[in-house]
Amino acid sequence: MAVVGHVEWIEFARVERVPAPGQIVHVLADWEEPGGGGAVAAVQLAKLAGEATFYTALGDDELGHRAQRELEALGVRVEAVFRAEPQRRAFVYLDDAGERTITVIGDRLGPRGDDPLAWEELARVDGVYLTSGDAEAVRAARRARTLVSTARGVEVLAESGVTLDALVSSARDEGERYRPGQLEPTPRVVVRTAGATGGSWEHPDGEHGEYVASRLPGEVKDSYGCGDSFAAGLTFGLAEGRGLTEALQLAAECGAACLTGSGPYEGQLRGAR
Repeated sequence: MAVVGHVEWIEFARVERVPAPGQIVHVLADWEEPGGGGAVAAVQLAKLAGEATFYTALGDDELGHRAQRELEALGVRVEAVFRAEPQRRAFVYLDDAGERTITVIGDRLGPRGDDPLAWEELARVDGVYLTSGDAEAVRAARRARTLVSTARGVEVLAESGVTLDALVSSARDEGERYRPGQLEPTPRVVVRTAGATGGSWEHPDGEHGEYVASRLPGEVKDSYGCGDSFAAGLTFGLAEGRGLTEALQLAAECGAACLTGSGPYEGQLRGAR
């Protein structure tokens, strides 16, 4: 399994509520760790499959190198290039309801197809989840048997001209929505997530259906990373040869498990059922 994508260095702050303009709130707990869609998915895939490789670009500064070390400590093999710019960061409020509110600082750093990474290895990979990269990186990811992508950066996906086995979009988040006709060739399946209410899927021929959210295995702590944990579970299920219904069930279990941990990694599902 592999991920082609991005990293954000995250500073988490747990609060009772996100402050309204002009208000002051006190932090109940705080910590820092690497996050972002690519990092979250890579760690979840490593927990499901026993190993995963993460193709990424990092800032050539203290936080970029620290992100690599900490992701490797979480069981991910990191294939990274370091760019002469600051590592992208984010500040995340986590409130009493488990909702996350994110402020991103800096530009997204994604891998490029001409970066000196072990792209040739992707031809031997069963499944790749894609969160960022240029068109050449997308084409390199397509060497894998199964390719799943987020709907973020749909313009680059369109430029690449590849066929996705699955596209994961959001029914609620405007920045992660997919509209029919945005990609050609059309993805083999489009999945639209809707959080606690489950979601839906549709094939190009018009066949469609819904899936239900998984029962939570514990108390809600925070929602950061749930969507990318879901996508990692879907990628693993499809790459393993499961049917769509079973792959979506695993994906929903991964998203629900993530919701019960502090930060994206504490609650993630270990081992595929």
